Amino acid sequence: MSTPPATEPTAVPSWTVGGVTVHRIDEVPLPPATGAWLLPDATPDLVAGQDWLRPHFADDSGILRIDSHSFAFTLDGLRVLVDTGIGNGKQRANPAWHDLDTDYLRRLATAGFPPDKVDLVILTHLHADHVGWNTRQTDGEWVPTFPRARHVTSRTEREFWAGYDMEEAREQMFRDSVIPVEEAGLLDLLDVPAAGLDIAPGLRLLPTPGHTPGHLAVELTSGGRSALITGDCIHHPVQLAHPAVGACVDIDPRRSEASRRTLLASLADTDTLLLGTHFAPPTAGHVVSHGPAYRLSPVPADPH
Repeated sequence: MSTPPATEPTAVPSWTVGGVTVHRIDEVPLPPATGAWLLPDATPDLVAGQDWLRPHFADDSGILRIDSHSFAFTLDGLRVLVDTGIGNGKQRANPAWHDLDTDYLRRLATAGFPPDKVDLVILTHLHADHVGWNTRQTDGEWVPTFPRARHVTSRTEREFWAGYDMEEAREQMFRDSVIPVEEAGLLDLLDVPAAGLDIAPGLRLLPTPGHTPGHLAVELTSGGRSALITGDCIHHPVQLAHPAVGACVDIDPRRSEASRRTLLASLADTDTLLLGTHFAPPTAGHVVSHGPAYRLSPVPADPH
């Protein structure tokens, strides 16, 4: 798959959460075949049974729409980035992720987050499409993209992969996107209890294990309003209607489903804004009870 050539970034979509503006930093739409591979139980017939998924989250033939992006916001002067996408120029087995050339960093800077001004990078988990922009290539070496930022992830997550019998593609991802950040002394491993962990005022990490053992969701609170960034606990809004639908790459499918059900139940019929790390535009919405499960009531990005 060839990546479309880089173009000038357009306005950065954003949402207001209390006194905080949350920006979506687009990287790349993923190919139509992604949904069927990633969520094999989300068949066209199952998708077609949820009219609310169209036209934003699925097409008329039941093909799911899935994107790669990050979220960035400033909280009490702290510039925060949640997940770092796939990255440019990375050698990846997945052709949709291989050797990308995107405008990600320019979009990030357009939103007010030039790499040397980012203070905190939260990694929901250590998969290739969530850690790629941790590094960029300089003089043939992979160096940290955000040299001033504290990078955080779950200790459970890092220790799991440290003891995992990795295939070469995953080892390559760690070599180019995780280990350089560790060697620079920029990665902090956090012990996240079941009740969650406050890492700054208004910023909380919530354990949502299953997709990976140390997977985290991110809760933001400001001015009496709240938002929840999913990571890969929820890949696509179809999983609101069918929480049993899991990803083919879930390490522990049963635990992933349990985390998803618990999270959705806590969000249902509240004013918490759900921000999907892979949700196609409009990306955000409220979880609403719908039959035996839920649906997403979209909240469009703020007008510019």
